[in-house]
Amino acid sequence: MAEEETELSDNQKKEIAKWFLLNAPAGEIQYVAKDLKSVLNNDDVYDEAASEAFPVYNKSHMICLEMPGRFGDVLVTSYGELQGNEYLDPKTAQVAIVDHVKQVCTEVRPASDEELPTPYVEEYRCALEAEMLKYVGEAYPKGSCSVYCINGKDVEGPGYDFELVAVISAARLSPQNFCTGSWQSIWNIECKDDIQVLELKGKLQVGAHYFEEGNVQLDAKHECRDSTMFQSPDDSAIAIASLIRHHETEYLASLEASYLNLPDATFKDLRRKLPVTRTLFPWHSTSLFSLTREISKELGIGK
Repeated sequence: MAEEETELSDNQKKEIAKWFLLNAPAGEIQYVAKDLKSVLNNDDVYDEAASEAFPVYNKSHMICLEMPGRFGDVLVTSYGELQGNEYLDPKTAQVAIVDHVKQVCTEVRPASDEELPTPYVEEYRCALEAEMLKYVGEAYPKGSCSVYCINGKDVEGPGYDFELVAVISAARLSPQNFCTGSWQSIWNIECKDDIQVLELKGKLQVGAHYFEEGNVQLDAKHECRDSTMFQSPDDSAIAIASLIRHHETEYLASLEASYLNLPDATFKDLRRKLPVTRTLFPWHSTSLFSLTREISKELGIGK
């Protein structure tokens, strides 16, 4: 006799709901939240799960929100996180107050002097941000970027080390066409004054979700390192932006090359060399086949 099913506790339901929210593809968490709310049928459990999951999701996906008052956009990242739901926008020296669950910026206030780097560090940060904005404008039409000082923001002049981080976030959301995609890159730049070197560490992540006649997700990650000379703010910014452009362009080219070879390599290796039908699969004309159509035909669906 089968064991009786036990009712899940509210805490278990909350944890399951959180898992679904946190694993929603880029730009799709609101769709997942709507369905979860209907399935849970318990506003208290949903609200608790949402209040815990949305801040983590928003920061991990580095979502971009429009600030009221025509101040521009702010990236929601852990690097710009202050207290509570406040996030620094270095470009405008403004602090945005964010409603994570609604994914909107509700209020803006000027940043205090303690929340901003010194004029010496700001000169390097601002020069790099200007170069990054040029690059992102060319490479990621739907992208945003920010440059933060995460270490040594109190450095007053030469002779001391500090660290900047440049983040790029771009999303292409087209749910009506059953696809969404995102690009995120984080570049840590250690400015080592004693040895006159700038050390770069990059983390790149690409996500894509196609859900027409199926459900396919891509989650690709890549890390890289490089270095250049520590020079004047403008020269350092140009050198850093050039290295970032080189590494990201190279990674995108490698991704394109690998996916162009998918039919002849990866997919081929996943299939039997000689299937049960003893008929080889025609890899040269894969576009003629639709898995959904073939299954529907076999099962007699839609007749």
